[in-house]
Amino acid sequence: MEVKKNDNVNLEKRKGIFFQLGMITALAACLIAFEWTTGERGDNPFDTGNDEIIEEDIIPITEMEQQQPEIPPEIPKVAEIFEIVEDDVVIENEILFEDDETSFDDEVQMYEFVVTDEVEEEEEEIFVVVEDMPTFRGGDVNKFREWVQNRVKYPQIAAENGIQGKVFIMFVVEPDGSVSNVQVTRGVDPALDNEAIQVVQDSPKWAPGRQRGAPVRVRFSITVNFQLQ
Repeated sequence: MEVKKNDNVNLEKRKGIFFQLGMITALAACLIAFEWTTGERGDNPFDTGNDEIIEEDIIPITEMEQQQPEIPPEIPKVAEIFEIVEDDVVIENEILFEDDETSFDDEVQMYEFVVTDEVEEEEEEIFVVVEDMPTFRGGDVNKFREWVQNRVKYPQIAAENGIQGKVFIMFVVEPDGSVSNVQVTRGVDPALDNEAIQVVQDSPKWAPGRQRGAPVRVRFSITVNFQLQ
């Protein structure tokens, strides 16, 4: 049996009309929502209600007055008064130069300055290398270094503190064979330095060095080794 539909109740024919009505209804609802207000406008908490116009003060433009330069006061002129003196007037103001302290009969003492020339003794030149070098007990400077090394005593304070090293000593052998100008060129500790200087100063006399047959001063340098065992 075939089902028959009534055209009056067929909704498919009115689908377009329903769609347009729906669109119109939605658009109207949007317009009403935009225009809808919930009530009167509330007062603004930041609005003081005083709409007063603030007038700006007009500052007048003033021109700087130019200061006139100060005029220095006039110096009064002193009028010179000349008195005319007649030639017959005798001037009694006579100046007498008297000197009671000196006279021509007094003896004048003359002092003679004697200039003496001070002759400074020039220090003799110190050589490093000469024709005949100084010798110590038949040996050279190494012989003297061994002599010093055998006679130095280790200072107790340096030994307790574990101080050791090499002390560099410089000295001069004089023309008479004595040792002078003993000084430390590079030290380790004051205790070790003083011990090395003392031993070198106690050196016996050397055979002096000679340059062209004449005894001269010769400089030497040695090292004294302090080492704990």
